[in-house]
Amino acid sequence: MSDEAQNPSGLPSQMTETDSKTLDGQELKELVQAALTWLRTNQQTVNALNVFPVPDGDTGTNMLLTMQAACNEIAESGEQNIGKVAHAIAQGALMGARGNSGVILSQLWRGFARHLDDHETMDAALLAHAMHEARNTAYKGVVRPVEGTILTVATDIDKSVEQSVKKTDDLKSILEDMVEAANISVQNTPQLLSILKQAGVVDAGGKGLYFLLEGMLRYLNKQSLDSPEITIQPLSLINMEETMENIEPGQDFEIVLDFQPFQPLDLPKFYNELEQMGTSIQLGEGEGIYRMHIHVPADKFFDPIAYIRQMGTITQGTIENLVAQMANAKDSRAGGQSKVSIEPGQIATIVVSPGSGISRIFTSLGATAIVEGGQTMNPSTEEILKAFENLPTNNVIILPNNKNIILAAEAAASMTVKEVKVIRSTSVPQGLSAMFRFDPNGNLEEIATEMTEALAEVETGEITIATRSVEINGVNVKEGEVIALHNGMLIYSSDNLEDTCLTFLKKVDVNSKERITLFYGNNIAKPEVNRLVDKIRSHYPSHEIELHEGGQPHYQFIIAVE
Repeated sequence: MSDEAQNPSGLPSQMTETDSKTLDGQELKELVQAALTWLRTNQQTVNALNVFPVPDGDTGTNMLLTMQAACNEIAESGEQNIGKVAHAIAQGALMGARGNSGVILSQLWRGFARHLDDHETMDAALLAHAMHEARNTAYKGVVRPVEGTILTVATDIDKSVEQSVKKTDDLKSILEDMVEAANISVQNTPQLLSILKQAGVVDAGGKGLYFLLEGMLRYLNKQSLDSPEITIQPLSLINMEETMENIEPGQDFEIVLDFQPFQPLDLPKFYNELEQMGTSIQLGEGEGIYRMHIHVPADKFFDPIAYIRQMGTITQGTIENLVAQMANAKDSRAGGQSKVSIEPGQIATIVVSPGSGISRIFTSLGATAIVEGGQTMNPSTEEILKAFENLPTNNVIILPNNKNIILAAEAAASMTVKEVKVIRSTSVPQGLSAMFRFDPNGNLEEIATEMTEALAEVETGEITIATRSVEINGVNVKEGEVIALHNGMLIYSSDNLEDTCLTFLKKVDVNSKERITLFYGNNIAKPEVNRLVDKIRSHYPSHEIELHEGGQPHYQFIIAVE
């Protein structure tokens, strides 16, 4: 489908223009690697498509890590059989799947591979059947499919292929139609999902799928896969805490600089100069200030700093050692699974927890193993599976405690011969409420039912800082304000932490409840925590009020009201 000349992506090219009607395993491998490269280039664009203005925009990261796992599975493979390569891709994607978007992406690959089986090559007709099976498999993997998401985009791509094969058997032409259909579908997602329209964004998962297909097409057209389209994001959308990024060799330091340019920027030249220094380049703009983000190797540590000083006045900056950061994250994950003893026949509980303090509480309530994870750090299917696969019992309960981890938990449950029940908890308070019903010596079905019933007995509050200005559900939010979410829905915003917390408690009708439990995060000082809790006690003197160190990132408080 492409020639043997040097490709701008830097990927080895084994594809030939002489045969654009069939695809073998190695050619599929090339396309998938190109798709991964282009998604990585546009990772932050996808992350920025967050409905609520909260610091958990990680769809791009989840899809990237899922695809990275898929590519790792075939990295050393010389297999020519396209069916075998597709199955390896699907297996890698499933094990590495993170977040709902990553799991759905893995299911698309699973369906695609299923129809190829042991076919040596793929032609247009086989592609049409494989895409249809991919779409159907993804829908079946979601309990309550929602239109206006990646599922809708997959449906529209499937329809496009069905129509294209009636006109041509040229695979590149069909891919062009797929990319066009994906783009139109993504742009239409706000018309199908009102919350997207309110937030002024398109669906992030659908956009990620579009970038994957576009990456394949750009590779065939010999277009660069390392340079994003030259666009400027709002300043606030550049995340300076990308702890979940997949750090590649040569990405030793992350440098983020805010600067006031001496004169209008020549954007193509600006990007070209930065590309000589590093990768993961982003540019944000806001009120006369630009923010430049780049990853550089150690030997080019000073280059972007010197360059930006030539371009303008640096007002502030941050530098992170990515190698050390990733090593610490791996150490934390490796040591984060604290296990308590479990006997054969007993029920093991696997709990996903976003903070060290919260993990200690779950352990005290009898959790067998803790998997570190939460907002912006969704664990993979494989990480969840490993937490229970070698335990000496066949009875397992999983508490994901986050709506974006449920599908990964269910995927892990489907990959074992053990009896596994996933309690669809969407928050830490729900998970804790369920744990109070847990009995390791009980009947698995009965305990799972009781724990599920307990989810409705608690109201969840989350207090954090708005990452952008937006109006959703009648709530007008300004970037930097303190916002409150009730059971995952945005309900209030103000410029004051105390006001936001007290208004949250008022809106959830706390007077009809008995207990308020607050878990404070790692981004708020203890004196401020104590002051706020004293204020809450003065407003609700008859309530039982508990305070615990949660240790969670991004969210100043997680609140349970019972």
